[in-house]
Amino acid sequence: MVALMALAGLICGRHIRGLADSYDEGPVHYDLGAVIQRPGLGIELVTAAVAALVAWRFGLPYVPFALIGTALAVVDWRTSLLPDAITLPAYPIMALALAPTGELPRALAGGVALTAVYGLLWFIRPEAMGLGDVKLAGLIGMAAAALSWQAWIVAAFGGQLLGALYGLALLLSRRGTRHTQFPFGPFMLLGAFTTLCLGW
Repeated sequence: MVALMALAGLICGRHIRGLADSYDEGPVHYDLGAVIQRPGLGIELVTAAVAALVAWRFGLPYVPFALIGTALAVVDWRTSLLPDAITLPAYPIMALALAPTGELPRALAGGVALTAVYGLLWFIRPEAMGLGDVKLAGLIGMAAAALSWQAWIVAAFGGQLLGALYGLALLLSRRGTRHTQFPFGPFMLLGAFTTLCLGW
């Protein structure tokens, strides 16, 4: 099954590349953005790896989140957009995928809770994040809470930590200032994927 999911991820990665290209109107973000836009199989291989790892750790119900999350991370990094056309349909898809786990009620509660947390952060400092991040938080909350509330906590704070570390790296390398803006969604998703793959 893992090999099959890796193959599915490889195929989906090609579509994710095309999807990102269709939204690609914003600036490239530092060197990582250049790598993502470089010709080759980078996006496809990353998608395959994420899908395979998630399938290996927790099975098929979590693969849709892996694929959708990868697509959102790539689009957000390249364009600073988290399109509603991807994010909003992901909610019913996630709900259907997680239903066989028997943890859908907790997943829904986790989605609502993390949306509320990020909604409050957005209300306090709207210049620090966009509403797209708030909507993405609900998907992350669903996936993490379906595992456990401990996983929910790690995923919730993991993204914040990774984003802060990246901002600090920009400051220390003098490639950014305290006012430099960068897309936060990829760090939220990286925190979530790390949580899933490590099994917290």
